Amino acid sequence: MDDQMIDKFTAQAQRDGIVQLVVGAVIADGEKILFLKRPADDFMGGIWELPSGKVDQGERLDLALAREVKEETGLDVAEISAYLGHFDYTSGSGKPSRQFNFAVKATTISPVLLTEHDDFQWAAVDEEVPVTDAVKLVLAEYIA
Repeated sequence: MDDQMIDKFTAQAQRDGIVQLVVGAVIADGEKILFLKRPADDFMGGIWELPSGKVDQGERLDLALAREVKEETGLDVAEISAYLGHFDYTSGSGKPSRQFNFAVKATTISPVLLTEHDDFQWAAVDEEVPVTDAVKLVLAEYIA
């Protein structure tokens, strides 16, 4: 991922009044994608989502992506292979947030070590995984 693209994404989010930047990763194992299940007592509890998380103040999107994937799954990002678009939402604390999504290749796909989620599953993109409509659009971009 080139520095100019990252700077462009970050600057546009700022111009749009976005307060919190978030990154999300589509990690594939053949035809299957890794999904994580949010804890029931958390914001949007019980839904399945992509490995994702907040970008720290002053942190670059690519570095945040590698850090969040490692923190949430124990997997190491070997390569960011594609930008898959973004979506906006209001966080549980009421902050305007933008999640930037990327296809990534991990150095290995196991073991998945959860630290913040209740469960994980590898599912085909066409399986009926209970994800948000925004994540469905990211997956459509991934398979396009």
